[in-house]
Amino acid sequence: MSIATLLLPDFLLILLGFVLARKANWGGHFWSGVEKIVYFLMFPALLFYTTSRTPFDFHATGTLLKIAMAATTCAMLLGWLGKPMFTAAPRVFESGVQTAFRFNSYIGLALASRLAGDQGTALIALLIGFLVPLCNMAAVYALAHDSGKLLKEIAQNPLVVATACGLIVNLCDIPIPEAINATLSRLGNASIALGLLAVGAGLRLSALHEAKAMASYFLTIKLLALPAIALSLGLYMGLPALQLQILVIFCSLPTASSAYVLAARMGGNGPFVAFLISAGTLLSLVSLPFWLMATRAILGVG
Repeated sequence: MSIATLLLPDFLLILLGFVLARKANWGGHFWSGVEKIVYFLMFPALLFYTTSRTPFDFHATGTLLKIAMAATTCAMLLGWLGKPMFTAAPRVFESGVQTAFRFNSYIGLALASRLAGDQGTALIALLIGFLVPLCNMAAVYALAHDSGKLLKEIAQNPLVVATACGLIVNLCDIPIPEAINATLSRLGNASIALGLLAVGAGLRLSALHEAKAMASYFLTIKLLALPAIALSLGLYMGLPALQLQILVIFCSLPTASSAYVLAARMGGNGPFVAFLISAGTLLSLVSLPFWLMATRAILGVG
């Protein structure tokens, strides 16, 4: 499958969401509702369905998980190393640093599914399940510095809960009635398209006049440094071809749209984060194909 065939349909859905949000006059409440039903119901259903049904060989995927966690940790450290360089208003750096390492799961699942079907979906779902808690803890810590809030955020995160429950059902071999499985499957299938539409609807293209250097710093880490670290580590550790491609896709993803929700809810600088999310998503139209193309060229995959 060519890079264009793999990536274009999902980016077209993002573009469609952007156009609909500005031309259909459905209102902000409509798109807010779409985001909520995807984030709290459909997307968790997909994660649970995938992780509960797919046989996991943690011996085979252990190296993949370790590299993803190591690369993400490097991005976190690089993000925080920038703090002494910037003297912006309080809460600007703390709000934006999460965009250096958080990831948009909707785009990741869509690309993994198109690349390798259920196997690709299962691999990236595994990464999401382990990395969402790590990234959320780091993001909440930056804004809260309160262990009580930190633990509460993690315990209430629907992606963490769904993945954990799916793994428990899988590892304990708990049977699920076929009617429930079919319902979860339908919800999961709908989540990807709706999630990508919501990403497009949430794009904000207005230029930001404050903290431009800081924004460039965070975007460079997320879209260039993190995938470069992941690709280097993956090649060094000899990951299988599919796992390496999934790893690079995962680490090349733009920032999660929920980063804005977290910043706004915890008293951070919401507009700054919204700009970073939008700019990162648009720039990923170039950076993500570049990293995937480079990976496939190294692997000799057509």
